[in-house]
Amino acid sequence: MLVRKTAIRLGSVLAAAGLSLALFFSAGPASADAGFQRWVASFRATATQNGVSGATYDRAFRGVTDIDPEVLEKARYQPEFTAPVWDYFDNRVHENSVAVGRQMARKWKPWLDRIEAKFGVDRHILLAIWSMESNYGEILKNDKVMRNVVRSLATLAYADKRRAKFARTQLIAALKILQSGDIDESHLTGSWAGAMGHTQFIPTSYQAYAVDADGNGRRDIWTSIPDALATAANLLRKNGWQAGKTWGYEVTLPAGRKFPAGSMSLAKWQSIGVVRASGKPFRNGSDKAELKVPDGRGGPAFLMTKNFSVIKRYNNADKYALAVGLLADEIAGYGGLVQDWKRPFTKLSFEEKQELQQRLSAHGYYDGKFDGKIGEGSRSAIKAFQAQLGLEPDGHPSMEVLSTLRQR
Repeated sequence: MLVRKTAIRLGSVLAAAGLSLALFFSAGPASADAGFQRWVASFRATATQNGVSGATYDRAFRGVTDIDPEVLEKARYQPEFTAPVWDYFDNRVHENSVAVGRQMARKWKPWLDRIEAKFGVDRHILLAIWSMESNYGEILKNDKVMRNVVRSLATLAYADKRRAKFARTQLIAALKILQSGDIDESHLTGSWAGAMGHTQFIPTSYQAYAVDADGNGRRDIWTSIPDALATAANLLRKNGWQAGKTWGYEVTLPAGRKFPAGSMSLAKWQSIGVVRASGKPFRNGSDKAELKVPDGRGGPAFLMTKNFSVIKRYNNADKYALAVGLLADEIAGYGGLVQDWKRPFTKLSFEEKQELQQRLSAHGYYDGKFDGKIGEGSRSAIKAFQAQLGLEPDGHPSMEVLSTLRQR
């Protein structure tokens, strides 16, 4: 009797939401999460009140019968390792990301010419963002990373109290994208948090900035490189990108001097002894800039201009915006840092990092990809190898570790 009463009550809820009881219980296996299914049924009314058709909602949730546990795992995961500055940049600005960026600059030159002319955003900045966000689209081929955006956001909305409000807003936006016809449900994929396409836009940002650059009637940042790059350019332009100007300059600081906080003109900075590390003059002396020393006074120093702040509208982190700027400069052929980061070891090249991973794997310490990116798996393997030899297990991808491995 209790089961029957529960079913009757549930049937009433579903009827109000426009779903039949038979459809609800036939939607998935008996082991499906009943609580999640009830949430999906009840959220239908919220979605339709916000402009999503019932047909779109039902199509989007067809086959979505339970939460994605990997999404919750990623949402809960807080890495113990706090990356030092050099680690962040070494994994993003390296020989391979520069070489592929230059290759893509040649391959997509006609489109980059058009996008740069229309939006005024430097092509090398767009290429650097593409690299940072999806490794020039390679991440979109990884089924372990890319997942159903509707299921991911529904999972967070249902089971993650901290992100529930954000996820509900993004889920409705994703459903409207599906309803617009820009993409079909089978290709509406993204990261665990719903970031989509080559340039990793969350649904609300997509709605605000997405562009149909190739003119096929769809704003497709998943499979159209022109659309993805133009969408990134549109975001930067609408947030104040200054055409023809840089993001900032690496500078040299005079020893033993304190510097004022805040923004001053480049000419004013120069008057107190702050000059370009390259020895070249500043291009626009009246432009305002702010001094930043992410690795302390012993590391590289930078004067950041307005465009640096605009890049942060893409990702509100100084390290992200600086990595974009540095990578863009190297893709453009301007060269790397004059003053390198303060590393407590001898740096490896990208290919040497791949060799390090291969040798660690051959000795049974590492079971990941040979991708030249030093993450938790690589660091743990290095530490285990160092510990076995009685060395300090610092986990650094150093020439010292690679040389030792080569001798074994």
